Amino acid sequence: MTSDFLLQKRQMRNAFDRAAASYDQSAVLQREVCDRMFERLSYIKYTPDRILDAGSGTGFGSRKLVQRYPESQLLAVDIAMGMLQQAQSKDGQSSGWQRYWPFRKKQVQYVCTDIEQLPFIDGSFGMVWSNLALQWCNDLAHTFKEINRILTTDGLFMFSTFGPDTLKELRQAFDQVDHFAHVNRFVDMHDIGDLLVHNRFATPVMDMEYITLTYDDVIKVMRDLKAIGAHNVAQGRQQGLTGKSKWQKVANYYEMLRTNGKLPATFEVVYGHAWKLPPKQEVITPEIRRQILME
Repeated sequence: MTSDFLLQKRQMRNAFDRAAASYDQSAVLQREVCDRMFERLSYIKYTPDRILDAGSGTGFGSRKLVQRYPESQLLAVDIAMGMLQQAQSKDGQSSGWQRYWPFRKKQVQYVCTDIEQLPFIDGSFGMVWSNLALQWCNDLAHTFKEINRILTTDGLFMFSTFGPDTLKELRQAFDQVDHFAHVNRFVDMHDIGDLLVHNRFATPVMDMEYITLTYDDVIKVMRDLKAIGAHNVAQGRQQGLTGKSKWQKVANYYEMLRTNGKLPATFEVVYGHAWKLPPKQEVITPEIRRQILME
């Protein structure tokens, strides 16, 4: 990824903090993708002792994981404290008389951290789940290395993320008016699979689908993106406000894509899961064994 498209994490964290209160009202796609991930999970017969929800947002996926694995301990992590606070407010363990019951098992814990730098010991989770969060990582190879490190041997990594065609209509419209990075860039599915293999995951299972949302006008597209915190935080973005005349040109180009009275917003959704390989073992050949004995 070129430096122009590196994400500025402080701006990203601030955007998600500001969007936390409005997130659930607009996160239709995030919930739909999460549900489709759970459909895939139903084919995997595995019960982890500890689960990490990496990029947990307001906790929709965490709550579903708790229902599916009632005996497992779950740790929800997100880079934005505002998101975690929203998740805790929706968590049944933090409301009513139950929070005062001394023997009630605390199943979900919350940690504010960047999933590119996980503050957990090696082999501490049986499963890492991540729904539409990996696209916010600058160094995906390092992120996979971190996830592999904290997984137990034969632990499961299951995720979804966005592919390169995501928001292609909006990107094309902006490309007609300037050369700044108005839409974040996303990694191809095949490259993601290669990165998993290079970071000691067993042959990953990958698939992709397109999900298209429709809108009445381009302003509603931008409002939805803002409501879920999906701002453009690439270093190569235009600094300052976009002028009214430029916005009008973008809207005019977008209008050319109107179909059946609606404007499309395409999302390329990539799904994947893989298992952590056992540690590498040194193979001692007969020649090496003889050298050791001679020493």
